[in-house]
Amino acid sequence: MVGGRGVPTVGESVLVRCPDCGHSHRFTAPAYPCPCGSAVSAPLVTDAPATVAGRRSWDEEWVSVDCSGCGRRDHWPQPELGCPCGALLRVPVRPVTAAAKGDAVHAAVLYLRGIGFRDVVRSDGEQAAGVDLRGPGLVAQVGLGTRPADIRAVECLWLNALSESAVSAFFSLAGYADEARERADTLGVPLFVLDPAGAPRPVNGPADDLSRSPA
Repeated sequence: MVGGRGVPTVGESVLVRCPDCGHSHRFTAPAYPCPCGSAVSAPLVTDAPATVAGRRSWDEEWVSVDCSGCGRRDHWPQPELGCPCGALLRVPVRPVTAAAKGDAVHAAVLYLRGIGFRDVVRSDGEQAAGVDLRGPGLVAQVGLGTRPADIRAVECLWLNALSESAVSAFFSLAGYADEARERADTLGVPLFVLDPAGAPRPVNGPADDLSRSPA
């Protein structure tokens, strides 16, 4: 997918509902070039309500986003969408900070323990793709990047779980690419996203099944 002026968009599209007229629109955050050469887009919050832009202020015009390529933090334009009814909508952005990443891992561990994987723990080290969680009969991944998890990440998790005859589960801060969702449904990989409050939320059938069928 390509954004304005030929800049590729790297974020996942989300459904944005106008609070004024009730119409829903598909929106993808535009990408901007980081000095390191990577494309940066704001991590949108899935299913969170948009707000109508009113009086302008500096704090509302810009959001802080970390580059997934070099880690540099810069201010980028707040994602906005013009509704045909005339309303200008501000699309919610998730701040992916070090604290948010730590909270995501902790929330995933607590969630898995809560559905029956009592001995799940965090593996040593943190990879570029995120953090591994392991437990008896379980292999899980917590994606901490600002880009949606891709099909390769889902397939790698599935293969790791298959090799250990274990259940898999994927948690993501930034959601999933469409191809990753489709592949996860085919392979039976449960997918969860972290909502604005930090709680894991199932986003596909296998995740619903896992939540309803504790270990």
